[in-house]
Amino acid sequence: MPHPLRNHSFRLLFVGRSLSLVGDAVVPVALAFAVLGITGSASAMALVLGCAMVPKLLLLPVGGVVGDRFNSRTVALTTDLVRCVAQLFVGYELLSGHAQLWQIAVAEAIGGAASAFAMPTLPALITGTVEPSELLKANALLGVVSSSSRVGGPALAGILALAASPGWAFVLDGASFAVSAAMLAVIRVRHVPIPRRKMLADLAEGWHEVRSRDWYWTSLIGHAAWNGAAAVLMTLGPGLADEELGGKAVWAVMLQVGAIGLLGGSLLAGRARPRRPILLANLGLATYVLPLGLLAAGAAAPLVLGAYGVAMAGLGFLSPVWETSVQAAIPAVALARVTSYDWLLSLAAMPLGYVLAPLAASAWGASVPLWIAAALVGTACVGTAFVPGVRSFGMQPAQPQPVEA
Repeated sequence: MPHPLRNHSFRLLFVGRSLSLVGDAVVPVALAFAVLGITGSASAMALVLGCAMVPKLLLLPVGGVVGDRFNSRTVALTTDLVRCVAQLFVGYELLSGHAQLWQIAVAEAIGGAASAFAMPTLPALITGTVEPSELLKANALLGVVSSSSRVGGPALAGILALAASPGWAFVLDGASFAVSAAMLAVIRVRHVPIPRRKMLADLAEGWHEVRSRDWYWTSLIGHAAWNGAAAVLMTLGPGLADEELGGKAVWAVMLQVGAIGLLGGSLLAGRARPRRPILLANLGLATYVLPLGLLAAGAAAPLVLGAYGVAMAGLGFLSPVWETSVQAAIPAVALARVTSYDWLLSLAAMPLGYVLAPLAASAWGASVPLWIAAALVGTACVGTAFVPGVRSFGMQPAQPQPVEA
């Protein structure tokens, strides 16, 4: 059987992407150490995260158009260099001891804007370097690396921050982007050019590709509900773990169990050949109801931990299967735009969860927003089983007419 790592271009892409994923995994913890060390304020951390998120959300549709108009390799290489400079700047300022909050906020805003152009290019990079029969294995490999980085990334960041300085984590991330850019510079990626038109016309065409497929837009509703529910759990979970499950250490263990479950789901996806991939993946995503409901009901810690591991395995399984399905079914000329709408809806749901969860908890108690989140996830994900396109979807590769670039 063919294997994507036997392909020279994908092998270099995989190495570069893997390093950048590891680099990205150390940044959240290091960023928290850095901001709290400078300001001692949790609200300052929210400000910095907002500076990264807002430009990302605003520019994602534009990033999708750029990804389809230009070669994905060129766009990804450029964004890697931009993020490399931004992260090295933050690292240098932290290591020099002269870092200020506004500098970190501006650098994160630049990085967030660059991410809006980088994220839609990944599917095109994969489809442009491997054959259709290798897509699932390629996506599963990247999923395994992403899951593994979530296991080891926070620990590495803590070691760097406590033993030396949070600045070294940013230097590591910047260096990983530099290596990724170097890998992209020497690979060849197939590209399907699109006619040049007005930006609004390109955006409208991308949206048409989304809404014309019932399996796609209904699944996006489920994915958005999942992300909103995840934000609710991340907001309320630490306090509940401390008060009801046995202490702050339980929350740390829960996150590690989730990371291991995510890895297991990614490994399973690489071996699976589901006849109804979208249906099975969405039902797996619906298992997030379990930890939400058990935590709301005040269940014992082992039950909550186990349920969270199962739920994250469902996410780990969904990601490669979903990405492979989309890459196979969406025409190459619209893939980046369709992907950008996917990311936009998913990411936009998370701030709602972050904002609404504490408000609802303060008014009615923490269990109410958890039950609501569970109901939304269950309804949205299981509800896709009633959509004809979801039930009938099978992986049938699209037939682009690529050119080497």
